[in-house]
Order: sequence, then structure tokens, then C-alpha cells
Amino acid sequence: MNTAPLQGIKVVDFTEVQSGPSCTQMLAWLGAEVIKIERPGVGDATRKELQFDPNEPSYYFLQLNSDKKSLALNAKTPQGKDILTKLIKECDIFVENLHPGAMEKLGFGWDAVHQLNPRCIYGTIKGFPESSKYKDLKAYEPVAQVTAGAASTTGWFSGDYNIPTQSGAALGDSNTGMHLTIGLLAALCQREKTGEGCYVYQSMHNACLNLCRIKTRDQMTLDRIGYLTQFPQYPNGKFGDCVPRSGNTEGSGVLGWTYKCKPADGLDSELDANNYVYVILQRGAKDFELACQGFGFQDWLTNPDFNTADARDKHKDQVIARIAAWCADKTKYEVTEILSKYAVPVGPVLSTKEIMTDETLYDGNTLVKINQGGNIGEFVTVGCPFTMSNYQPTYGPCPTLGGNTEEILTSLGYTADEQAAMKANGTTAPLPKPAEPAAPAAPAK
Repeated sequence: MNTAPLQGIKVVDFTEVQSGPSCTQMLAWLGAEVIKIERPGVGDATRKELQFDPNEPSYYFLQLNSDKKSLALNAKTPQGKDILTKLIKECDIFVENLHPGAMEKLGFGWDAVHQLNPRCIYGTIKGFPESSKYKDLKAYEPVAQVTAGAASTTGWFSGDYNIPTQSGAALGDSNTGMHLTIGLLAALCQREKTGEGCYVYQSMHNACLNLCRIKTRDQMTLDRIGYLTQFPQYPNGKFGDCVPRSGNTEGSGVLGWTYKCKPADGLDSELDANNYVYVILQRGAKDFELACQGFGFQDWLTNPDFNTADARDKHKDQVIARIAAWCADKTKYEVTEILSKYAVPVGPVLSTKEIMTDETLYDGNTLVKINQGGNIGEFVTVGCPFTMSNYQPTYGPCPTLGGNTEEILTSLGYTADEQAAMKANGTTAPLPKPAEPAAPAAPAK
């Protein structure tokens, strides 16, 4: 029995780079047939971005386009428009992430697609909500982060590096793709009731803002009482009108911080400088008692400066300094092992190399190895982030540019002669470059 949730669903993927392809790849992993539209001779921009080999697609492209089919198509030519029209008429989902107005100019905006196929669900990714005053900005990942409150609340809170800082996580790109995936799956459920597709609009800004929800909580608290007890600035620092940057504080009411440890050698070296551990002191009395046992800090249990959560908030500099001294002569793994026995929330700071060499994570979902074949061979990517008790995705290779063009056009009824003509006129293959004029003949001597 095929339990793939999206078995029988056809997706036309008119996206490129990261935000859209991350969405459509997830749909493919859930069993949908995903047809990726790529410019003839050019393809998705990420094919040639950050390449490890000038003759091969980059890992950037490979990690976002597994299990798709590639159709080389210039949708600006009359025949290209005809082909795209036929695909839309038989698809369930159409996804695009071009700049605002581009699909309308091409003739395949929401209204046109809905008229062609009322059952088709139209998914779009743009930089900002349609109501935003910034809706016409060209949105890249950092632009989404800085306009959604992520950057202004991230980073160090004092010194030369007290500047808004973007996260290393793709909050504006892959995060947006996952948000759109939720919307498209909801729209499929809705279509079961209405029989009609709908328009799903997802902005990069709103995807980032959704992850900054607790910062809007902090803003309301700051507006009301003028300070934030969980922030390093409390009680001795000054608060302005806005939620400040908070360094490595946990973000809620518990006292969390990153502590430096001695290097454990191997992948945890001074050169890579990831010899750190994150430790959280919870607010509950029983939790705090267990933590004190783990640290050997039983004197804190009777000291009024530390034996309540409110007291620890007011003396967090002393708390952090003592835990830092305790961690300094231990590796991050030793700290994790010791404190976890006392139910203290703790975890080592792991580098990408440490994560990708942890064989326990190759469980069929967390990290997966895909055999691309050829000169590329095997590559690693992050798999489907959730697991289902009755379904396991299979992870296949990425398509070559236009590698499924003949298959798709044949399925749409185009003959071999018609396909040859479309290759020649630039619809499915690049037009040949005009010959350069011959150099003038040398003058006779």
C-alpha cells in the first residue's frame, strides 16, 4: 500500500533559489509529482551559485531540488505559454516566487490560473504582506529578517558588536518555504470541501515575524512595566522603548546562557572555537535544587541572593560568573553528561561538522544521504523534519537541467517533430549564439 500523503498530486514549480524550492521539495518528499520549470540553458540560479566544481550543480541546488522533474521552458514564447497552460490545466498546485507583478506580466497570475483551472491551488511567496509599505522592496533573506524584528533583537547588547545581527538560520528562506507548505496542505484539505482551489500568499516577512512572536510579547511587557527581568540588562542596565539585543539569554523566564569550556580536541578545537555549552537554570524550586546538586552549589539553596528565581534575576551576573568558572575546566560533553543526570536543561554547542559526522542522525529523516551519481556521487541534506508512523519518504537525486523535458512534453501530446521545432526556436533549448563577424582582412603589403 502506498501511504504517500500527496500521492496523485501534481505540482507545477515555477520557483527558484531557496524559499520556493524548499517548499516544493517537501511536497515531492510527501509523494507529489513536482515539475520544476527552468530557463533553457540557464536553469535555477543556484545551479551555478557557490559551486564546488564549475561543471557540476552546486550543493545549494542539490539540497533543494531532490525528487523533482526538470522541464526546460521559456514561458515567454507562444509555444512556451501553451505548454505552461496545458500543465496548469491538469495540475493541483502551482507555486511561484518571482518578484511582485512578474507572473501577471507573463500572463499567469492568480486570476488567469484560476480561470484556466478552478481546482488549482496557487501558492506564491513574496517579500512582504500586500498591505505593507515595504511591499515593493526587493526581498532577500536578510531583508526579511531585519524588517521582521529578528535582527534588532539578536546580537550582543554592549560594546563594539552591539549591532543588529541576522541569524545564521534561513529564517527568511527555508522557513518561508515551510510556512507556505503549511498553507498549501491546508488549501488541499479545504478543496476537499469546496471543490475549488484558492490563492495562498506567504510573505518572507510574516514567516520571520511568526518566529519572533516572543519578541512581540517582550515589547508589550516592556511597554507596560518598563523593564524585562529575563534580559541581561536587568536590574542594573537601562531599557529604552524597544526590545533590546540580549546576547545569549534564553528568551523566556528561565536563566540560560552559553558557557566556555575547555576544548575536547578533534572537531571541538580552539581553532573552530565551538567549545561551549548552553545551560539553563529553571525557575522551579525543585529544579533549582537538583541543579545545585549537579554543580555542587548547595550554598545557593540558603543564600537569599540565589535561592529564588526573582533573586537570581537580580544577581544574574554572579550566577553566570560562577557557572562559567565551573564549566571552564570541563569539556562541553562532560558538562552535558554531569548536568543531564540532574535533569538540568543542557546541550553542547555543535558545529555543522560535528552534526554531519554524527552517524546516529542518519535515521532516514534527520540527515539523509542522496546518491546523485556521476562525478557528484553522494551528498548530504536535511530530510523531512517530521516522522509519520506509516510513511517513510524516499530521497532521490536532483534532475539535470531539462532532463525530463521530452517525457513531460510527450505526456502532453507533443510529437517528436514538434519537440524538435521547439528546441530550435528557443522554447525548450537556448537559441544558438549568433556567429561573430569575421575579422577584417589584413591590408596588402
